[in-house]
Amino acid sequence: MFGKREAFGNAGPKTVAPPSSRPPERPSAPATPAPRAATPPPPVEAPLQRRKSEEYYDTKSSIFSALIETIDLSQLSKLDLETAREEIRDIVNEIIAINNVVMSISEQEELLDDICNDVLGYGPLEPLLARDDIADIMVNGADATFIEVGGKMIKTNVRFRDNLQLMNICQRIVSQVGRRVDEASPICDARLPDGSRVNVIAPLLAIDGPSLTIRKFKKDKLTLPQLVRFGTITPEGATILEIIGRCRCNVIVSGGTGSGKTTLLNCLTAYIEPTERIITCEDAAELQLQQPHVVRLETRPPNLEGEGQITMRDLVKNCLRMRPERIIVGEVRGPEAFDLLQAMNTGHDGSMGTLHANSPREAIGRIESMISMGGFTLPAKTVREMIVASVDVIVQAARLRDGSRRITHITEVVGLEGDVVITQDLFVYDIVGEDADGKLIGRHRSTGIGRPKFWDRARYYGDDQRLAAALDAAEMPATS
Repeated sequence: MFGKREAFGNAGPKTVAPPSSRPPERPSAPATPAPRAATPPPPVEAPLQRRKSEEYYDTKSSIFSALIETIDLSQLSKLDLETAREEIRDIVNEIIAINNVVMSISEQEELLDDICNDVLGYGPLEPLLARDDIADIMVNGADATFIEVGGKMIKTNVRFRDNLQLMNICQRIVSQVGRRVDEASPICDARLPDGSRVNVIAPLLAIDGPSLTIRKFKKDKLTLPQLVRFGTITPEGATILEIIGRCRCNVIVSGGTGSGKTTLLNCLTAYIEPTERIITCEDAAELQLQQPHVVRLETRPPNLEGEGQITMRDLVKNCLRMRPERIIVGEVRGPEAFDLLQAMNTGHDGSMGTLHANSPREAIGRIESMISMGGFTLPAKTVREMIVASVDVIVQAARLRDGSRRITHITEVVGLEGDVVITQDLFVYDIVGEDADGKLIGRHRSTGIGRPKFWDRARYYGDDQRLAAALDAAEMPATS
């Protein structure tokens, strides 16, 4: 089928050396096991412990070259995944036999899997993408790949054949969503089929080779009850968030990088009524809404001629013509903040968005800054009046220094006194100590506010008694 040739390139007889015979000139080898040993879950790290030898990679490279000369890629693309894998495995086995490549059965199986992943998937990334405990994958050139597990950075033994292979995989990822990354367009945001967020920055901007960052999504979408089990929030705090989502409060989810803003936004949207029409606007579609009536919109970068760009602001403005009941912006990072506030204040109650800020007070300042970035010549007091009239609740998420993620504030925007926006905390997280393993000890508590500003809205939806009970149950004295 693939037009096999008589000879398979120059993949001569080679023996894959065991890990112990690795050439001694690799200076990075002693440094890798140290962080690995300190990682809490050693069992999940087992597949990455074994470092492949240089000779393994040489053998793989020569067999891969012979395979590419042998197969017909156009015919291969017409086959389903399993059939294509079987065809590739048959040809690779034949190449190994013809060239008398000496290796154990386990090494041969590993080689077959690696080559199948190179041809059909994302190459060396496939084993990492298959693991559900990894939150982030960070590739810094062909020889350095890091992952985040349990909030901690770990260097892996995963490597690419060269920077060209890494760049080809990056182009394969971004081309699936109609985007490109090359010298003319060296920065690109994209997504994997499961919604995982991808960022690529290519040489010459990335000096040491292409840089690929993947924010991985769990296969099972997290819910508020699961966040309670993880300690991110207490049951009482989860009840308050559920009521906020149900009773159509306008919400801003604020937090730093990797603090869990998108996950929290997904959790809040779970309490939107299935009869509501929701429109989402994102740079790379990653929200996973389960309601039946959802319209997902995504920005578009300019083409080679520098034309055709569709910005987040264009999407948010167009949302207003699509008869939305709720507008959800994946991340507010520019002038679209003005249009989102307009939408919140003109009958689209229950709209939500995320932004980068370290506290609820900073989030308000960030919104002001983003509006000014759009060239709006509005007085500062007018902008603050818009914020007060539009935003009901700011939920602050944080990633603590021990790697854990916590919801640290549920804060109401109350009003304006003079030129100052007044907020009040309903629910906060206090750090009270640290255990022997370096894990932070903290507690969530209500601040004693008995009737939040959105009390009447909660009563309208029949949730006022649940809200009062949750606030009372979580009340405790503040730590000194």
